[in-house]
Amino acid sequence: MQITSLRIITADVQRLVAFYEHLTGLTAAWATPDFAELATPAFTLAVGSTRTVGMFGPGTARPADNHSLIVEFLVDDVDAEYARLGGGEVPVEFVNEPTLMPWGNRSLLLRDPDGTLVNLFTPVSEQAIAKWRRAG
Repeated sequence: MQITSLRIITADVQRLVAFYEHLTGLTAAWATPDFAELATPAFTLAVGSTRTVGMFGPGTARPADNHSLIVEFLVDDVDAEYARLGGGEVPVEFVNEPTLMPWGNRSLLLRDPDGTLVNLFTPVSEQAIAKWRRAG
């Protein structure tokens, strides 16, 4: 089994896709006005409209109601990303400043416009660098 995508349901697909395009520097591929995907080498971040929820069953997903998921992106320089995103072009809600985590990553936690936590991280310890070099 291989994880291939993560889908976020939102009431405002345009707004959320614009945020993730700004965050990642990627351009979304739009299947319909209700569904877009941002493909990375590791997985695809999909954004779907609340109008798509009915296909799965009423009430199966609620937009802007996530309290357990953190979407994580490996970046070359988390401090540079913090400076870039704090520049004000697109408002970003930072949860913290870049912080060294006990497992060897320097991490920056923020929220997307729907409140989902997003972690940008750069491995900095020998062990973390080796781990992510193998994974990449």
